[in-house]
Amino acid sequence: MKIGVYAKSVRDHKHESGFNLLLETLSRRGHEVWCTQSLVDYVQMHGSTGLKLETFQHLSAQEPLLDLLICVGGDGTMLDAISLVRDSNVPVLGLNTGRLGFLAGISVEGIDKAIADVERGNYSIEGRSLLQLESSTKLFDYAFALNDFVIHKKETSSMIVVHTYLNGEFMNSYWSDGLIISTPTGSTGYSLSCGGPIIFPGSDNFVITPIAPHNLNVRPVVVSDNLVISFEIEGRASSYLTSLDARSQSISGETHMAVRKADHELKILRLHGDHFMDTLRNKLSWGFDKRN
Repeated sequence: MKIGVYAKSVRDHKHESGFNLLLETLSRRGHEVWCTQSLVDYVQMHGSTGLKLETFQHLSAQEPLLDLLICVGGDGTMLDAISLVRDSNVPVLGLNTGRLGFLAGISVEGIDKAIADVERGNYSIEGRSLLQLESSTKLFDYAFALNDFVIHKKETSSMIVVHTYLNGEFMNSYWSDGLIISTPTGSTGYSLSCGGPIIFPGSDNFVITPIAPHNLNVRPVVVSDNLVISFEIEGRASSYLTSLDARSQSISGETHMAVRKADHELKILRLHGDHFMDTLRNKLSWGFDKRN
């Protein structure tokens, strides 16, 4: 198989050991290993000189190139990977060397078994919806997000007002520190920390979650993901902050923005026995008696 390996950084010992073990395992099992140029340079300087690696920049529907992409790190690395995978439909598997790991499903200790399961076909492919941002000025090279789109105050302690529309029809003016538009995948992230609900993957919904709203009766709202959600921003500051997952840009109040469901999905590879409900229970400590 042609298997890509991606990591944001391998300078941390845990990241480095997991990354090196993965490369060694893939090479030993006879797979063709592809990495970004920075990782190839790192291996040539610090790793095994006998390890043969191919390079790639990003994938596309016209040139998928890989059979699988494995991300080494935490959920942030998986979020970064969408700009590499794009619309290629190449499935992504997460090797968790980070902390929480809702998306990164395998451990360093389970690398060999995980690769064996992939070889045997003991997995399923799960589609995760993406947000697409449309704006009056270009803000991001890749204007898609797996988790969420956020508008946030920037240079002042004063609240901002985000006028929000669904398919052009006025919904509400949010007086708050900002507003989160979350996918089901992102519902366990920033939105959850601001009081938003958990939405199961595959649900055809977005969550609109205000950040520290001025009016306490304003609560998160679940809406259909076939809607276009657009915004107008007011405030005392001259600029505001907008983000797609971990990528941020400064904007002015004159910037027009809207989000919609993207035409393509991110394909996540789930090994047999790796279930979302198990992940919820384990990561959020549901059902555990902490009194002992």
